[in-house]
Amino acid sequence: MNDTNNSMELSADTEKLVGEFATASANIRTEVGKIIVGQEEVVDSLLITLLVGGHCLITGMPGTAKTLLVRTLSEALGLSFKRIQFTPDLMPTDITGTDVVEEDPASGHRSWTFVHGPVFANVLLADEINRTPPKTQSAMLEAMQEGSVTVRGNIHQLPDPFFVLATQNPIEMEGTYTLPEAQLDRFLFNVLLDYLSAEEELAVLDRNTSGTPLPEVNACTSAEQILQFQWLVRQVPIEQDLARKAVELVRATRPTEPGANEQVRKYLKYGASVRATQFLSLSAKARALLQGRYYVTAEDLAALAKPILRHRTITNYFAESDGVTADDILDSIIADIL
Repeated sequence: MNDTNNSMELSADTEKLVGEFATASANIRTEVGKIIVGQEEVVDSLLITLLVGGHCLITGMPGTAKTLLVRTLSEALGLSFKRIQFTPDLMPTDITGTDVVEEDPASGHRSWTFVHGPVFANVLLADEINRTPPKTQSAMLEAMQEGSVTVRGNIHQLPDPFFVLATQNPIEMEGTYTLPEAQLDRFLFNVLLDYLSAEEELAVLDRNTSGTPLPEVNACTSAEQILQFQWLVRQVPIEQDLARKAVELVRATRPTEPGANEQVRKYLKYGASVRATQFLSLSAKARALLQGRYYVTAEDLAALAKPILRHRTITNYFAESDGVTADDILDSIIADIL
């Protein structure tokens, strides 16, 4: 961490925490690699999500190990894990929990008791989140934004840290509900989980068809340590010029901005919010730490711009007609600014 580009002197406690972070992140990658083949970039994206204190939307085809990846990561982090399979008949109380009446056998006195739902976990896998109706989505929205749920007017705090890893399938759109923009904006990342390479797929075949039990995943951190790492991320300095670049990147997605390029003005209906600027800066700090640096570079901003902005930019019918995607437009913005 004592790089020549890092002119900031670290306190002894901070330097110790940086060392603990480097050890923990390396161990987490190793433990996840026992089960998951490839997908290193996706794993890093999930780690950044946790370090920032955000939530991640994973978009991928069936059979790309989305559920296995999230479960394995939660085990490596030493965090409690719950999974909800979202379906059209899922009710808000199926997620949040509900109050039930309990009677004391001795006195006959009745009282309300809150029964916790599956949302009360450090890591919540929301599987196929776009298959549940808006009423249930609203319960998820409160949990993601406020870190709490409200049942019968009573507020119940969720454990800390809490983060949602939601999956959605890019095919089979029948029976799905479009996620509202307000909820999409709460997701730090929209990560695209692609197919493995031929060599990686062969490794999966060898690992899962040999009859040999998969190795045990060991916990590398605790909830308390992760909260310390979240504090550390916010201490990473970012130069004023790079902070301005982050602002420019986000503002350049808005068609009405003077700095918007021709593709943005032609193909985008709406751009990203101010929340995207905050997420881009924080995520760049987290990525810097994962890369073994205590300072942010332009490379961090460029690497994170698309997963942060692709679900916050809404294309118009001209883009659909010309076959232009949000990623195509973001590539042009990144090239202009960085």
